[in-house]
Amino acid sequence: MKLILASGSPRRRQLLTDLGLAYEIRLREVDESFPADLRRAEIAEYLARRKAAAYRADLGADEVLLTADTIVCLDDDVLNKPADAAEARQMLTRLQGRAHQVYTGVCVLPGDGREPVVFADETTVYFRAMSEAEIAFYVANYHPLDKAGAYGAQDWLGLVGIDRLEGSYFNVMGLPTHRVWAALQAFL
Repeated sequence: MKLILASGSPRRRQLLTDLGLAYEIRLREVDESFPADLRRAEIAEYLARRKAAAYRADLGADEVLLTADTIVCLDDDVLNKPADAAEARQMLTRLQGRAHQVYTGVCVLPGDGREPVVFADETTVYFRAMSEAEIAFYVANYHPLDKAGAYGAQDWLGLVGIDRLEGSYFNVMGLPTHRVWAALQAFL
């Protein structure tokens, strides 16, 4: 089977490369809205399934598609990708000094008609209290607008702001590699 990654995320690409997997990238725009009654892991799984559904008709019988979506949750609020620098600063101000959850939903869809494997992984991230200057520095010098919750664990803010994690570090980067590897073994 040939692995197809339906993601523009450079972090997901790097993680699959680090796993030693060969893959092809396919990209298209997919609506990332979700029903209001979904919560946390359900949202991430729903979005991963929705992305996979957009590619289903174009998948060859010898292909397996991998889609993923990462969300950041603070209490019951979903912190998606910020629209601008002001929203990024606002999100990071809310996250600093607190714990929050990161969920990555994954869908592994074989093109040969077998049922997809869908799951979500959860990681709790603990941020230390950060100053307004630290947050402003990060927003001005890094690229938080393409990241759920306005930060990357692998970026400067993760290096200086994350006290500890409970769960997979790679899940926070956008792909729970240990679970993806296990799921792909059934298809590749």
